[in-house]
Amino acid sequence: MEKTKNETTTLLKSKERLDDLNVKGYQIIQDPERFCFGMDAVLLSGFAHIKKGEKILDLGTGTGIIPILLEAKSEGKHFTGLEIQPESADMAARSVQYNHLEEKISIVTGDIKDASNIFGASSFDVITTNPPYMIGEHGLKNNNDAKTIARHEVLCTLDDTLVQSARILKPNGRFYMVHRPFRLAEIFSKMVACGIEPKRMQLVYPHVNKEPNMVLIEGYRGGKSRLKIEKPLIVYNENGSYTDEILAIYGMLNQD
Repeated sequence: MEKTKNETTTLLKSKERLDDLNVKGYQIIQDPERFCFGMDAVLLSGFAHIKKGEKILDLGTGTGIIPILLEAKSEGKHFTGLEIQPESADMAARSVQYNHLEEKISIVTGDIKDASNIFGASSFDVITTNPPYMIGEHGLKNNNDAKTIARHEVLCTLDDTLVQSARILKPNGRFYMVHRPFRLAEIFSKMVACGIEPKRMQLVYPHVNKEPNMVLIEGYRGGKSRLKIEKPLIVYNENGSYTDEILAIYGMLNQD
């Protein structure tokens, strides 16, 4: 359903903009002065396998990009986004409203460290997360800045995310995360310690001759030890254009 100019103006606040998601006509509200979603969130939405009728929780949902994309791409029953920053959670809720997805997507304001108390144990089939990548105080200027909170482990750590995910997932429930390869050994060891067995991994390379700068990971709660390595995902061709694999994930393949 197309929004009128007045309806759109009512949903948007100062400095916010609407960005096209290239799928089902969905758009998302973002504020350039806060944290806008990047390629990592889009790639995670393409990597996650969602089955018909499943319940999905996105931890640290930000603007709600992952629940909205997963709703568009799958037959999941219901999608929930948990976000600690009230301003981001409000923006995500308004994007859900803009796309008329109130019956499919819920946005909850709350702390990842308290997620199992908020939702209850063994309450979701799938968890997705695009957590802060950076450790500690390195490069921090303002611990309360929205972009800092999204990029650095200021309000939540990798341990917090994994411990809560293990509690919230149903037995054999699936965990999907995008992160940085330099923390891969730590990620795997902590997943196993929490009872989430790494089952599938894909490295993302900006160019074919460059080092990977992202890693996509799938884990099963209580799964057996066996890891499948997917073929590398290359982002750019030699001429700087997106590869067909990236265009397909973005939903732009064969578009003018």
